Amino acid sequence: MKTEETILEGILVITPEVFSDERGFFYESYNADTYNRVGIRDVFVQDNHSKSVRNTVRGLHFQSEPGQAKLLRVVKGAIFDVAVDIRIGSKTFGRWVGIELSAENRKQVYIPVGFAHGFCVVSDEAEVLYKCSSLYNPATERTIAWNDPDIGIDWPVKNPILSQRDRTGKSLAEYKRGKLEP
Repeated sequence: MKTEETILEGILVITPEVFSDERGFFYESYNADTYNRVGIRDVFVQDNHSKSVRNTVRGLHFQSEPGQAKLLRVVKGAIFDVAVDIRIGSKTFGRWVGIELSAENRKQVYIPVGFAHGFCVVSDEAEVLYKCSSLYNPATERTIAWNDPDIGIDWPVKNPILSQRDRTGKSLAEYKRGKLEP
């Protein structure tokens, strides 16, 4: 397994070791001991699976207290995956990083607590699997606007398909002022 740091402290890109032959392939998609050795010590308590069509943007989502770390991978198609630093006081507050995750490259991304997350589907459809460190709780669900100009994400889509929740996300400035309620 290879790990790469990103421009945002805590966000890791993980490339598993894949064993391939004429039958197909095999790789460990998660091993707590191995991930612990590279600094991922979260206990994951929930797995989620989403399917979306091309040009769908989901996000920017996060959970308020206790927060939620995520470990994501794509098992079909490809996405442009984004994490935004929302740790007030962080030297990189409001900065973002984008990573292509695909079934083909088998990369994973680890997003610790303190980051908002979103993605855009860049293939005809994509299926995303992700582990979470806390259980989903609608009372702690928060959304920052996917197109907030103060963040300035360079999304690979002009007119995305959005949920109602994502169409009404709040600004990063509102979050910083403590005005981000569901």
